[in-house]
Amino acid sequence: MSDSFTPSIYETVLLTLQLAAVSTLLLMLLGTPLAWWLARSRRWWKDAVGALVALPLVLPPTVLGFYLLVVLSPNSVIGSFLVELFGQSLPFTFEGLIIGSVIYSLPFVVQPIRASFEALGRRPLEVAATLRASPTDSFFSVALPLARPGLLSGAVLGFAHTMGEFGVVLMIGGNIPGETRVLSVAIYEHVEALEWGQAHLLSGGMVIFSFVVILCMMMLEKRLKKGARHG
Repeated sequence: MSDSFTPSIYETVLLTLQLAAVSTLLLMLLGTPLAWWLARSRRWWKDAVGALVALPLVLPPTVLGFYLLVVLSPNSVIGSFLVELFGQSLPFTFEGLIIGSVIYSLPFVVQPIRASFEALGRRPLEVAATLRASPTDSFFSVALPLARPGLLSGAVLGFAHTMGEFGVVLMIGGNIPGETRVLSVAIYEHVEALEWGQAHLLSGGMVIFSFVVILCMMMLEKRLKKGARHG
């Protein structure tokens, strides 16, 4: 079984981890303020924005990947602007994978963070305001620390979901070794080629990884909630 660990598999695993790490960082930077706005805003169009963010939960990944190809194509207005900005077309590149992964995994990050912000209520922020804390100070010193379980869940779910995504990354990235060939695509390729040993190896690794991620998340959430009660 050790012969199955070829350099190409190591390269695929490393690329997948890199994609998940970069996507999760961007998801947290984008998703946290978006979740805060969705939890606090009273704008009439807030529900429309929330529905748009949650759309990847029900939209087939191939549909999302197809429209990303259309939007990012050099023939589109957005695509041509991005070509001028980055100096290359983004479909079938690692950068294109990041865009697709961030869009597809956004609801998995926003929803738990939004739920944590909504669970805070207004009381802690009102108390902070009476102590002359600015809205920005209240967000960083009150809201974020109290929402740590949701932030943790969002980060873990975003990372794990990106690791296992298939449809969007295949549509927007294809299967280019060393650049866009991630684990889910590699598993599909091995199954197509009837290479059951490699498929079992990668799939089993993903099952173990997913179990460990979920177990660690549950244990950390329990510890954080316990610490918050004692704090």
